[in-house]
Amino acid sequence: MEKKGFLKLSLFIGLCLFTVISCKKEKIPVLSTTAISDISATSAKSGGNISDDKGATVTKRGVCWSTDKNPTIQNDKTEDGSGAGSFVSLIFGLEPHTTYYVRAYATNSAGTAYGSTMSFTTKDGGSGGSFTDPRDGNVYKTVSIGNQVWMAENLRYLPGVVGPGEGSLTTVYYYVYDYVGSNVNQAKAASNYTTYGVLYNWPAACTSCPSGWHLPTDAEWTVLTSYLGGNEVAGGKLKETGTVHWNTPNIGASNETEFTALPGGYRNYSGMFEMMGGYGSWWSTDEYQTDYAWLRSIGYDFGTVYRNNDDKSVGVSVRCVKD
Repeated sequence: MEKKGFLKLSLFIGLCLFTVISCKKEKIPVLSTTAISDISATSAKSGGNISDDKGATVTKRGVCWSTDKNPTIQNDKTEDGSGAGSFVSLIFGLEPHTTYYVRAYATNSAGTAYGSTMSFTTKDGGSGGSFTDPRDGNVYKTVSIGNQVWMAENLRYLPGVVGPGEGSLTTVYYYVYDYVGSNVNQAKAASNYTTYGVLYNWPAACTSCPSGWHLPTDAEWTVLTSYLGGNEVAGGKLKETGTVHWNTPNIGASNETEFTALPGGYRNYSGMFEMMGGYGSWWSTDEYQTDYAWLRSIGYDFGTVYRNNDDKSVGVSVRCVKD
């Protein structure tokens, strides 16, 4: 009898311990959704704050969104790191004048938790879509990123053309990669013109954007990359995916902004074309020194946007930003 009593007591204690342990099982995180901001025709900004991970490491976090009122991670979503605390989420690829519902999510070993649902309506499509240059009839895709509107293609304005052997720090010069000659119509017939646009020395770049648009300042480039999370990650978000135009491996490319940066190469200060497929560079309006100006560069082998300066005689690409 004593043995049976002992066994019953042991089973009872074991059951209690199991119950206590079960009660201490991991739980899903506690989090909130950040208010929506920077709403454009095709993008918005949100995020969240994970105030308690309930003792289990958060392995994925971000926001999910849908036109339905209860978005889940089965819908469109961002992935914005791991761990507790606050995070920022950038939402791209939205349709103009459309109401979306968004909420933050956090996943740990116990499952996925959601913050409160918020709604917003994107702006009309006037700030995105396309633009026709009245000077030559070229049509450009445009994209809203934060509070800026950018051309989503390299500029193709070509009032004249020369071969790479000619250059100047002060006189305007226009180039088409691998074209050697001075016939504008022939240069425009080249596939590199159609795909990658024109390479401009700095004096030409400063005067080539159409009315209502302008060459971005150094500060405007910084606004763009800061909005995307900083130089270290912005390159991947800006450049075209795949290896049709970019060399392998095209590290980090997602093109989630639809900016579609292309590797147009450049005309170097020695008078040669180089680096098409490997690198793309774009002028700013700001001078570094008398003979140098600031630009931004993106490469096939990194996901970073580099802020650097180069000789004003160098020919690189141009992206115009809306006034």
